[in-house]
Amino acid sequence: MSAERPVETQRGKARPARGFLAPRSGVLFGVSIDWGNDTLAAYAERLGRAPAVAVTFTGFPMSSQEEMWLDQAVEQARAAGSELLLTVEPFTGLDAVTKANSRALATRLAGYNRQGVDVYLRFAHEMNGSWYPWAQKPDDYVDAFRRMATAVHATAPRTAMMWAPNYGGGYPFAGGVHQAPAGRADAEAMDTDGDGTVTGEDDPYRPYWPGRKHVDWVGMSVYHWGAVYPWGENEVPEDGKYVDLLRGTYDGAAGDELAVPDFYREYGERMRLPVAVTETAALYVPDAGGADERAIKSAWWDQVLAATNARTMPWLKMVNWFEWAKFEPEVDGRVDWTVTTTPEIAEGFVAALPRWLRYAGGAR
Repeated sequence: MSAERPVETQRGKARPARGFLAPRSGVLFGVSIDWGNDTLAAYAERLGRAPAVAVTFTGFPMSSQEEMWLDQAVEQARAAGSELLLTVEPFTGLDAVTKANSRALATRLAGYNRQGVDVYLRFAHEMNGSWYPWAQKPDDYVDAFRRMATAVHATAPRTAMMWAPNYGGGYPFAGGVHQAPAGRADAEAMDTDGDGTVTGEDDPYRPYWPGRKHVDWVGMSVYHWGAVYPWGENEVPEDGKYVDLLRGTYDGAAGDELAVPDFYREYGERMRLPVAVTETAALYVPDAGGADERAIKSAWWDQVLAATNARTMPWLKMVNWFEWAKFEPEVDGRVDWTVTTTPEIAEGFVAALPRWLRYAGGAR
């Protein structure tokens, strides 16, 4: 499934070239399931095929309980023939990302690699947001990412480092618990236009970029939350929204002009790195009225799975559906993001899956 070319590391060991674990053609299809209430095998049965990638999350450093849960997820992935996208969340802060802790995780990942499970390590995602303890600390974040990448690249030969900011619309996400205080070093690093303040005119990605030497994949979550804030209304996504979000050209139904860089071009095409849509789905709030569930979700999957995407964005190499029904604080209610749990919806989704997607074992 993977296109790779050996290169030499500083320790003299052969390591795949940048872009490894990317399919030679097509796009890997993956899923983020609710591991406490679903299994990869059950999802594969609903979909009619096993996903190429299974998405899971863990804190860092891991507790013994989290280590057990991760081992179980890896075993499910191994049994299905799937790869694993592991999102690591340092909730105690970036100070926990020491060399020793990074080596310990890399050693564990090397063990999973030996079991035949390839891993994409999405480290401290959405670092440009304002809602995580590791967020809006550009210099500390870059140092931590590089420490983790150094450990992984030296130890786990079938693990790829993935850099995955939050979509930049709304940056700097004022009011979040972890927003960088004005006048401090972090805010100064975020002030890319040098006007003395951090606003939507500043680059939402560049201050957090660890450098191509340390990054194997780039990724971004691309959701349809609705057309106009506040979220929670059932609304059919606007035409072209999915690609517009990736390319920085989305202006929203309200016509807001957003100065958002073209993520796909800047970090995929120009850096020559494979791009992942790490999570995607369309918001549907049961019993909230508004647009019909099938209309919302089919309009979104038609955009995500459009035939033109494979031609116009050749560096796009992974798309993962967020297959959860869960309480979302942004809407203060339960959102059903799923597309395989309702037979009518599942039938339409499966019928829409294009031939350019790749599943477990390289199957089309």
